[in-house]
Amino acid sequence: MGERTRRGPSMFDVARVAGVSHQTVSRVLNAHPNVREVTRTRVLSAIDELGYRPNRAARTLVTGRDRVLGVVAPGSTLFGPVSLLAAFEEQAVNAGFGVSVVRIRDLDGASVREAVDRHLDGQVSGIVVIAPVAPVAAALDELPRTVPLVTVDGDPARPGAMATVDQVEGGRVATRRLLEAGHRTVWHISGPPDWFDAAGRAAGWEAELRAAGCEVPPVVPGDWSPDAGYRAGQFLGRMPEVTAVFAANDAMATGLLHALHERGRAVPGDISVVGFDDVPSSAHLIPPLTTIRPDFEAVARAALDLLVAGADGVGGINGADNTGGANGTGGANNTGGANGTGGTGDTDPVPVASGEAVAHRGVVPVLVDRDSVGPPPG
Repeated sequence: MGERTRRGPSMFDVARVAGVSHQTVSRVLNAHPNVREVTRTRVLSAIDELGYRPNRAARTLVTGRDRVLGVVAPGSTLFGPVSLLAAFEEQAVNAGFGVSVVRIRDLDGASVREAVDRHLDGQVSGIVVIAPVAPVAAALDELPRTVPLVTVDGDPARPGAMATVDQVEGGRVATRRLLEAGHRTVWHISGPPDWFDAAGRAAGWEAELRAAGCEVPPVVPGDWSPDAGYRAGQFLGRMPEVTAVFAANDAMATGLLHALHERGRAVPGDISVVGFDDVPSSAHLIPPLTTIRPDFEAVARAALDLLVAGADGVGGINGADNTGGANGTGGANNTGGANGTGGTGDTDPVPVASGEAVAHRGVVPVLVDRDSVGPPPG
């Protein structure tokens, strides 16, 4: 007989060298959040020492699913959805996941259901749906719950796991900056009415004005485009009582600046302007635009955390028993180890409260103060 082919190192070899159980090695490989950092370091060192390479095909056969996350995203070039998608892809890849993206041109229920079905047919481990408009969010209630599903940038009133920018607080911060500069009220150019981002920013604007006892002017409707901001600027620029404007995104703020320049209204000498998004070009406008910067990376991390922990009543991606999870009644690992009744104790107990509040992660955006805000004229 010829010499037997030498086998490569196995997960059990890694466990022996690291001095842990093979279940703990599996948790490290699957980026489980409840592994102590010192334990994770020991396991990673053993993997490097032995040259161990996980058998992805075998993992798929055992779990029934590959280590790939499915994303349903709008086929839009708008800054917010594109930035959220890019941030989530980066966070997922850094955590060791592959990412499969289905972009939908029509933001309606049928397109969402078809996209989710494609991901389920591909045996993904979890699904993220970027759901910025009402028809997409409504379709989520009809989807099967066979894998964890997290909504990003969706309906804040919808139950279930969601990670999002806190649009209401962002609207309040923008409005507050203008009021603190001395303006008696603030006009608002809104986004499309069926977008949750637009509704949240407008709600924050109105709430801040009312809290300050200021008059609430009528909303000037927009559609996220520079052209909409330009049209609004032509209208607002004719009104001498307008001294401050909050535009719901930087694109509309750009069109607004153009129109105000044409009408001879100086910014910020005559009218102060605040945008939202902090697009790369906003720092290079004339004047550089004061705006609100969403933390898309933090939203992406929150979405990934919810998927790993288990979302919408479905167990976590890494095979843990997540009946508690984000929407349940207990911790993130209720069958053994540090949080259960057996195991090796290699995981840290992480208390997870019950109820929907845990499943909603809102990330507060920050003000980027530049040169487009000043005191009112006179």
